[in-house]
Amino acid sequence: MSGHDASGHLHVSSESKAPYAADVLEKLHVDAAEVIARYPQKRSALLPLLHLVQSVDGYVTGRGVSFCAEVLDLTEAEVSGVATFYTQYKRHPNGDYTVGVCTNTLCAVMGGDLIFDRLSEHLGIGHDETTEDGRITLERVECNAACDYAPVVMANWEFFDNQTPESTIGLVEDLRAGKDVAPTRGAAKVCTFKEVSRVLAGFEDGRADEGVGAGPASLLGLKIANERGWTAPGAQADGKDAK
Repeated sequence: MSGHDASGHLHVSSESKAPYAADVLEKLHVDAAEVIARYPQKRSALLPLLHLVQSVDGYVTGRGVSFCAEVLDLTEAEVSGVATFYTQYKRHPNGDYTVGVCTNTLCAVMGGDLIFDRLSEHLGIGHDETTEDGRITLERVECNAACDYAPVVMANWEFFDNQTPESTIGLVEDLRAGKDVAPTRGAAKVCTFKEVSRVLAGFEDGRADEGVGAGPASLLGLKIANERGWTAPGAQADGKDAK
């Protein structure tokens, strides 16, 4: 049973507290053991394990909190304290695709605020709310470190550069329709929130080298420096700073 609460958040009444199926729990324990083995103290594995829970449930459920607490010898309060501190961890059901519109200074003045407003109106949801079909969660986000392509929108943390209200509405409609959507840079297509959460938990999907990592605008400064023979201070063989 699902629906929306008074704040507009999609909620699932049974999923959060119902025990994991035996096969799901077994796989969680196997994956958790692999993650924990990477750290000298197992409590240090909490952040990736929260992503692991999200890769199964789509958000940090009550049963997910209990699982993390059990395998890491933490209290549920300690786990919840971390899960509620970082915005990449969701405590209510998240859409298949988190669409984040940068509304920090440069993107905002280049059209980010307008993109968010138009997208919010089109989808009928506000910040950190999810569409009725469970496909799209809309967010205002801080700087994506891609100011040279402002305004920038991200879908599950994949870049969509130089966006307009129209292009972003087209993006979300393609995602809702189940089409393969390619970002401007990076992977060949946008993965689901659960798939991305598993990667963030530390399990490679073999797609790290797909697509273009940096575009012309990002490399323009390097190009100009090379053309003019500029080097970084201390980079010259004689140890003298470049002019």
